[in-house]
Amino acid sequence: MRTLLTLAPYLWPEGEPGLRFRVVASLVLLVFAKAANVLVPIAFARAVDALAPQAGPAGTIAAIPIALVLAYGLLRLTSSAFNEARDAIFVKVQGRATRRVALQVFNHLHALSLRFHLDRQTGGLSRVLERGSRGITFVLDFLLFNIVPTIFEILLVSLILWGMFDFSFTFVVLVTVGIYIAFTLMFTEWRLRFRRAMNDTDTEANTRAVDSILNYETVKYFGNEAHEARRYDASLERYERAYVRSEVSLNGLNFGQQTVIAIGLTVVMMMAASRVSQGAGTPGGMTVGDFVLVNTYMIQLFQPLNFLGFAYREIKQGLVDMEAMFTLMREDREVADAPGAQPLSATQGEIRFEDVRFGYRPDREILKGVSFTVPPGRTLAIVGPTGAGKSTISRLLFRFYDATGGRVLIDGQDIRAVQQDSVRAAIGVVPQDTVLFNDTIRYNIAYGRPGATQEQVEAAARAAQVHDFVLRLPDGYDTRVGERGLKLSGGEKQRVAIARTLLKNPRIVILDEATSALDTRTEQDIQAALRDAARGRTTLVIAHRLSTVVDADEILVLQDGHVAERGPHATLIAADGLYAAMWRRQSEAVAAAEAAAAAQAAAELAAETPDGVPMGAPTAYLPQH
Repeated sequence: MRTLLTLAPYLWPEGEPGLRFRVVASLVLLVFAKAANVLVPIAFARAVDALAPQAGPAGTIAAIPIALVLAYGLLRLTSSAFNEARDAIFVKVQGRATRRVALQVFNHLHALSLRFHLDRQTGGLSRVLERGSRGITFVLDFLLFNIVPTIFEILLVSLILWGMFDFSFTFVVLVTVGIYIAFTLMFTEWRLRFRRAMNDTDTEANTRAVDSILNYETVKYFGNEAHEARRYDASLERYERAYVRSEVSLNGLNFGQQTVIAIGLTVVMMMAASRVSQGAGTPGGMTVGDFVLVNTYMIQLFQPLNFLGFAYREIKQGLVDMEAMFTLMREDREVADAPGAQPLSATQGEIRFEDVRFGYRPDREILKGVSFTVPPGRTLAIVGPTGAGKSTISRLLFRFYDATGGRVLIDGQDIRAVQQDSVRAAIGVVPQDTVLFNDTIRYNIAYGRPGATQEQVEAAARAAQVHDFVLRLPDGYDTRVGERGLKLSGGEKQRVAIARTLLKNPRIVILDEATSALDTRTEQDIQAALRDAARGRTTLVIAHRLSTVVDADEILVLQDGHVAERGPHATLIAADGLYAAMWRRQSEAVAAAEAAAAAQAAAELAAETPDGVPMGAPTAYLPQH
């Protein structure tokens, strides 16, 4: 009931009189269709009576049956026409409701916190959305246009039989229908366990398939295709078992329904046959046409009821699927705008953290009172060991999470008191792991400002030093980058990400480990583009490689959630503290790597010259003979 009540406003939308008119017109047509349908057996029965030998001389028979047969055909056509017109009118209401619900859920998913999306499974979530949208269609189709009209028709037929004959026929019909419905609902309720198992295993199989395909490269790296196939097949095997049980139990349901129908129909027809044998002129007697009428009504009633089990199952499953989707809509928005929040006014771009505390879990605090200020147009670098809280700072600034203590301010405004969309509009991010949409390079760059012109896209690409590379591609800016941008190298993806951020033109730029996954040569090229991106903007650099932050106006060293050191590069080196120790370790590692690379290059060169002597080597190094 809660699910139906949640759906109801979408079927009677505010401010759309046209759709409301369609709802009313559909209900009126439904009534007309059923009224015409219940008159069909009466016209048929009277035609049978008119054709009977006792109807009169041949000359009086001809005109009456023809008119009744025409009326019979016209009533059937009218009923069908009303039904089709009803569906045609209501389909827009149904489509609009499905569209609005799906869009609302989609928007709500984007409004949920990062914590929710880190825990979610993409395959299972997409299945919930798909089945929920389809469930709306099933519920409306079967509930409004199958179950409700059938119940209405049963009541009409019962009243007609009672009025034309006596209550005994109505009683048998109602008892038969009651037994039929009770049996169908109880049996279908028992069968639902198999349907639920099918859905669960279907979701599991889909999640595993999507997860495996998304991690295609990892699967290949470890040669685990057979392992992935076994996991997927295990889910399919469970689905197969549930499917077989569901179908076999459906055969039992169908047989039980036909047994109830056959018994009820036989009892009613025995009663009618007994009345016919009494003669039409006797009290309680019936004509052959009445016998045909009763038989036609019974068949006409039970024909739609044959689908009751299927309809009930689909309605109930549709409600379950809709409830799962509506549950997503009721998922709490961890980060929400305060009532009456105004847009952020980011004119300068000053960033200030005041005694900020935060933990992803209540029992594990990550930031323990961090304070710093980044003046407008300046660059602050944040470094420190893994797990010190560097990336957490960028997530708090971007309002993926809200601080549990202290304040985060931009131009003196607490970001919790302003609209989060306006906060994110003022910030551009170049992340460590750039994920691109499976679309063209143009689309991915223009994502920084949807609607940007080709000239603006190219200007951003030039500033990011990616324009020349794009022009060398056969399809230029129309080149598709593949799933998650995997057709491009790491450096190429980073340049696209920088171009996207430059096109956005934010006041604040966050460089979150933007070059940590790149080789030294590519890093040097990207650094030039990053300097261009940061010029004139307030910049927050989160870095692992200290060589990338030596030019920062101030460097913040985090350790165990606290600010351990702060100052320019030279000052921190002179202080000979945590930063200086990190610098020495990285310098030694770089020197060792360069020495190893030089030795390998010398060895390869020596192997290519006669007698193992490098070309142009001093005479002292020549072998003595």
